Amino acid sequence: MTDNGTRKVLVTGGAGFLGSHLCDRLVERGDEVLCVDNFLTGSNDNIAQLDGNARFRLL
Repeated sequence: MTDNGTRKVLVTGGAGFLGSHLCDRLVERGDEVLCVDNFLTGSNDNIAQLDGNARFRLL
């Protein structure tokens, strides 16, 4: 946990169906999310709504 009470969370497969929904919820509750995906089965469309959000980073 950071000093301001938010968590830093790593989501693997974050551009997939389940992972993208998890990323949405975590960002919504105020966590900092690092999403890692190789896009083998995931899609950038699944996380497009998080693009530009300061609490979301895609690797």
